[in-house]
Amino acid sequence: MRFAFGIGLVFALSASTALAAGSPAPLQIVVSKDQQSLVLYDGDTVIATSNVSTGKAGHSTPTGIFSILEKRRFHKSNIYSNAPMPFMQRLTWSGIALHASNHVPAYPASHGCVRMPEDFARQLFKMTGRGLHVLISDRQLTPVAISDPFLFQPAVAEPALLSDVTLRPSVSQVHTKTVEVATIEAEPAKPATVETGQEPPIRMLITHRGEREITLDVQTLLNALGYAAGISDGYAGPQTVEAIKAFQTAEGVAVDGRMTPGFVGALYAKAGKGKPPNGQLLVRRNFEPLFETPVVIAQPEIALGTHFLQFQNSDASTGKGEWFAMTLDNALPGPIKKRLGITLEEDAMAFNAVQRTMGRITIPDDARQRINELLTEGSSMTISDMGLGQETGDGTNFVTITRSGP
Repeated sequence: MRFAFGIGLVFALSASTALAAGSPAPLQIVVSKDQQSLVLYDGDTVIATSNVSTGKAGHSTPTGIFSILEKRRFHKSNIYSNAPMPFMQRLTWSGIALHASNHVPAYPASHGCVRMPEDFARQLFKMTGRGLHVLISDRQLTPVAISDPFLFQPAVAEPALLSDVTLRPSVSQVHTKTVEVATIEAEPAKPATVETGQEPPIRMLITHRGEREITLDVQTLLNALGYAAGISDGYAGPQTVEAIKAFQTAEGVAVDGRMTPGFVGALYAKAGKGKPPNGQLLVRRNFEPLFETPVVIAQPEIALGTHFLQFQNSDASTGKGEWFAMTLDNALPGPIKKRLGITLEEDAMAFNAVQRTMGRITIPDDARQRINELLTEGSSMTISDMGLGQETGDGTNFVTITRSGP
């Protein structure tokens, strides 16, 4: 089924008026390459639709999870002969964007960008902001409301208890009369409230640990055990290699200076840290890294898949909100599967794919508490095997590319 542009424009106009009256809702854009369509969602509600043209053969539009990095009303391509790109909304610093065009056929026709009819592009430009998520997929994706104990919820302050009321005795002047006791009444307990929108939303990525994170842990643990591994910076220089060799010598194992899984496991055991974590959770806000923490992924031989979740519709009195999820196709290249030890792909079409993946991830309690305190309207989480790709860098949110070419 192809979405009708005319109907979509009506939705866009009404949504724009509604959003202008109050704070913008945390919308999300879904582009389907199969249907050559764009759908703007508020949670699982369709706000606007349009036909689009994505990249033609040889210039295929990458699929994955993006966010708007930059907006320009008037823009010209610095790659294709200053071609006009009005109402440009940049998705990657390497040249992928949403923009208006006077040539939007019902088939792929661009050099990689997502072309939109100008009237629709103008309205969409008014309704979006930097950081708004854009998902590009081969097939049409639809957000689905999801509830799971794994998902974060904002921390709520506990209300004051009435048991703290103080007593003030009042003794009658006539001792034969009954003694009365008066109370100083406390203020009526007010319902707990959570202020939303005060801080920008956070962006989270859960993925496998990379070489840098493993090296950082090794350096930290070696230094703690008295082996001089140098500054814990995630890069294994000569000093780190010598510290590894010194540890191997002291433990009576083969001395090769390499960070093999066996060495890392022995180091964790010696430091009393248990099983080495094989995953990581990274948090960004305002396009800048905020913090990261190790996580444990059970059954690491099974792919995580690629899942996107967004938090919104938080209640002012309870702080609780809704999560909406979408699962993208996960086209893992062979070298990545080999490096991660993945032997079984995740079924992206399974109705409970995201719940199955979340059930395999364990997050430290202190990190979970910190995230609950940071969570605000529009916060999002990506779970993916892809890790930190080349498009994720300074001035971006987490960019997850699921397919970069034909």
